[in-house]
Amino acid sequence: MSGTGRYLVTGGAGFIGSVVAQHLLEAGHEVVVLDDLSTGFREGVPEGATFVEADLRDAGRHLDASFDAVLHFAASSQVGESVVKPEKYWENNVGGSLALLAAMREAGVRRLVFSSTAATYGEPAEVPIPETAPTAPTNPYGATKLAVDHMITSEANAHGLAAVSLRYFNVAGAYGAYGERHDPESHLIPLILQVALGERDHIAVYGDDYPTPDGTCIRDYIHVADLAEAHLLALEAAAPGEHLICNLGNGNGFSVRQVVETVRRVTGHPIPERVAERRGGDPAALVASAATARDRLGWRPRRADLTTIVSDAWEFARRRA
Repeated sequence: MSGTGRYLVTGGAGFIGSVVAQHLLEAGHEVVVLDDLSTGFREGVPEGATFVEADLRDAGRHLDASFDAVLHFAASSQVGESVVKPEKYWENNVGGSLALLAAMREAGVRRLVFSSTAATYGEPAEVPIPETAPTAPTNPYGATKLAVDHMITSEANAHGLAAVSLRYFNVAGAYGAYGERHDPESHLIPLILQVALGERDHIAVYGDDYPTPDGTCIRDYIHVADLAEAHLLALEAAAPGEHLICNLGNGNGFSVRQVVETVRRVTGHPIPERVAERRGGDPAALVASAATARDRLGWRPRRADLTTIVSDAWEFARRRA
């Protein structure tokens, strides 16, 4: 990015927020991380960032005209939990984001990059999935993220906000000291690495009868460092009165069995697997079309191979273990 700025990173103690905050610092920017540590970790806040432990609804107390933009990651993000506790997701994700937009308007901060998700699309009608695909979320998590996207569009139209929503597919890998450490863990690569570390005895493969080459689900994996670079590009691309929505993915997919085999190769450990029943709402394939990010942001993922993604995640997992 050209020049330096001052940025508020909400949810910056979590996996993706911490990596983006670190990239901002490395680019010479001033970073303030706001996180309530409900799912983030204090040690996840990069050295050099100012840390504010606060609820998203209190962002107005810490936001003023000295900030150039907000990068918004703070959200509840467990799909399964959203089904059984939808009220938590509507309150945190939608209520919190509404309060943040109001605080930005009051402070005169007119640039936003929002952490959205491919869960806004639901069951895809076409693969790879473009941003023009119908949005029909199949769970409250995706529905709340889509609601925030609609709120941002309204804010841009009515009040001139410059905004970019980045819809992630499967984010993985690690960046130095910053990697995945969800509790409970629900993402495939760290779960398989737990098997390699002896922390669980097998990996469950949910369905092996999908219409894919090896019968297991196919997903688009993106390295968290590539994702972070997209956020810095999005800050520059944001234009007043426009809400730009970009998918972030590699544009190709890997099956569950391909991921398991890659972990075996990278770690040198046998990874026992057990086939379980399909999970409801799991599409056979989710792969992104990232053409808009390429054309509008100038973004090119540089760590698209699965071996690099798994190797970086494995290094982080071993260091933590």
